[in-house]
Amino acid sequence: MGLDRPHLFINGEFVTGTDTPVDVVNPSTGKVLGAAATAGVADIDAAVTAANDALTGWSATPAHDRADILDRFAAALAARGEDTATLCSQENGMPITLSASANGLAPAALLGLYAGLARELTWVQSRPSLTGTTEIRRVPVGVVAAISPWNYPQTLAMMKIAPALAAGCTVVFKAALETALDAFVFADAALEAGLPSGVLNIVPAGLEASQHLVAHPGIDKVAFTGSTPAGRAIGEVCGRLLRPVTLELGGKSAGIVLDDVDLDVLAQGLYAASFPNNGMTCYASTRLLVPAHRYTEVVDTVTSVVKSFTVGDPLDHDTLIGPMVTANHQKRVLNYIETGKSSTARLITGGDAVTDLDGYFVAPTVFADVDNSDTIAREEIFGPVLSIIKYDDDAHAIQIANDSKFGLGGTVWSTDPDRADAIAHQVKTGTVGINSYTLDLGSPFGGVKASGHGRELGPEGIDPYLTYQSVYKTSAVTG
Repeated sequence: MGLDRPHLFINGEFVTGTDTPVDVVNPSTGKVLGAAATAGVADIDAAVTAANDALTGWSATPAHDRADILDRFAAALAARGEDTATLCSQENGMPITLSASANGLAPAALLGLYAGLARELTWVQSRPSLTGTTEIRRVPVGVVAAISPWNYPQTLAMMKIAPALAAGCTVVFKAALETALDAFVFADAALEAGLPSGVLNIVPAGLEASQHLVAHPGIDKVAFTGSTPAGRAIGEVCGRLLRPVTLELGGKSAGIVLDDVDLDVLAQGLYAASFPNNGMTCYASTRLLVPAHRYTEVVDTVTSVVKSFTVGDPLDHDTLIGPMVTANHQKRVLNYIETGKSSTARLITGGDAVTDLDGYFVAPTVFADVDNSDTIAREEIFGPVLSIIKYDDDAHAIQIANDSKFGLGGTVWSTDPDRADAIAHQVKTGTVGINSYTLDLGSPFGGVKASGHGRELGPEGIDPYLTYQSVYKTSAVTG
């Protein structure tokens, strides 16, 4: 097939993997899109060895020279951006209007951001000390295992790769099997840009090889985005090994609708805040908290908006809701919907698979009268399902918002900016949007509680890939 990628990318070369290739399925049709090479344990060993061999040369490369290579890498990705966005939509069902930015534009933008930061950072500085001077050096942490999921495959990968390379680290990138095809776009662009061999290695892999990578003695740091259970397991391994780890995990974010909300603003921003990428977004505000005395009108507005969402082919520019990434994930989401139906919550719209389309579609679904103790309000569903919860006053809304094991995103909807800001500061979460939610590549992103550990993006995003060395220089004693 034309989209097949039969080789791994290790030490600057395309090589045959030792594990069985995986079929990547188009979730819009249920048909095979292409086959991708997958890594076995031996391939992981080879990739880690290549990254370690390349580390000395890459870390010693002057920062401005590394930045020049990253700029070429960015240009090569940008030239492929439109095709990459289409491929990702075919792999995971992301609507093309979102994929164009998330997979087509953002990776190059991130490389540009961290190339600029590499040029601007003060890599060595001196400070006076009691006995002379101390020279403080920013030093790359070493070989990075970068592990990203299938929902935003290009962006979430580059949120790790770009700062790591800018810092002088080398990378073994473990891509998700569901979106293994687009991972090799990085390899094509890296070769075109002249990235030295071994600096970036690309190895889609299953569970056994992935576990081997995380615990590998040749890895100095792990950066992971994925589910909270997987993150806990990785965190336990890294804790035992005293290995630095960044974890960006799940969410069950709250959208707090204040009693002075402009319903037109809510209607306009609801999709991006609560249903992006077919609901398969970790920061989505999937709990909507609504004041009791405006409850009916807000529910009516939300219901009207969600019913208007076009469900269909993700490559159609009118589509807002595409398919779930796999048949198993569709079943998972539908099981949660059935759980909601069996509770005291009230199904307002949706609630079923979309049967007149091929593929793994779920109708956008809204439950009203949800109790915050209900399963659909506690657990991350990762699909187009919204739970509406009634509250009495602002303090009650904040209490409900914080009554969650997660803390990744959130929104506050109000016509009073100061009041919205005051509410936002009381929500225990890593990020909050006011009257919208738009991820800012230039600011730190990450969660608290079961939503993760550490931050990515912004200038702060390079920090996890650097450590410091202090060299004490004592003044000569004269007699």
